[in-house]
Amino acid sequence: MENFTDMEEENPDDIGFLEGEKRKIIQPTSLKDPKLEKLKAVLVDWINSTLKVEHIVVQSLEEDMFDGLILHHLLEKLAGVHLSVEEIAVSSAAQTHKLEVILEALNDKLGMGDSSSARWSVKLIHSKDLLATLHLLVAMAKCFQPDLELPSDVTVEVVLLEVNRSGIKSEKEIEILTDGSSNSSTDLKSGSDLDDPIEQLLKLDSNKVNTVKQAIMHFANKKMASLGLQVTDMEKQFADGVILLLLIGQLEGFFIPLYEFNLTPVNNNEMLHNVTLAMDILNDIGLTMSNVDPQDIVSQEVTAILKVLYALFKKHKSR
Repeated sequence: MENFTDMEEENPDDIGFLEGEKRKIIQPTSLKDPKLEKLKAVLVDWINSTLKVEHIVVQSLEEDMFDGLILHHLLEKLAGVHLSVEEIAVSSAAQTHKLEVILEALNDKLGMGDSSSARWSVKLIHSKDLLATLHLLVAMAKCFQPDLELPSDVTVEVVLLEVNRSGIKSEKEIEILTDGSSNSSTDLKSGSDLDDPIEQLLKLDSNKVNTVKQAIMHFANKKMASLGLQVTDMEKQFADGVILLLLIGQLEGFFIPLYEFNLTPVNNNEMLHNVTLAMDILNDIGLTMSNVDPQDIVSQEVTAILKVLYALFKKHKSR
């Protein structure tokens, strides 16, 4: 989830990527997080135990995954997929080609299609991008060995860098690597938890919760600016359903007739009518909020409000 900060200009020559390209870099402080270290250790142990009979030993996820050798053997061992690629690719071009073939097969097995592009790619894996490598390996572990116990609630703070003509702009985000369930099979079965990690994030420290809230409020304010509205108190201002309905209309590109809701609700029933209408609209556009009661939003419960806003944020943040 994004925490938009003042734009910081960087020199694109120092980063080495093209105009218009976006890249996420893990903050150095997050690299020292004990939970991240544990996740890395669990994945290394899993890979080594899986490939022990082939006498392959991984010591570093950052340094040992980029050329496709390990991924090739994991794909064969775990999924029984045999690919016609060279065993050891020495040149950068050969490694890239090998990764293209492997990731195409892996994405197919993982059921990812093109949806993996935001989390891992040939370029990211080959450039030894730790974040992309972790996302890929966690997805593989959940798919091929769902009984593997992964550490729960692993998040990292990242900087999203984007090149423009004047340099590079940066934004801070919280990236979720694993959710609140430590058991991978539970993760796979609980689709709602994967789609909506707010419950798990609220169990983290207050700084991370505030990061999420500020990111979502910035997102809402950016979309509501044309209406001259600004959100400063998330719980209170969304409780009557008015701003929520207007935000949905702005995001989805349609106008909600004023006669369908109370523009200036004065009591609980009118507020509840507004919020219920908003929830019905969300359901109609495919954002089912089965675990959110409209009364919870009217009662200013932060969990319910964050769940609804995060669903909208997740759908529209890149548009």
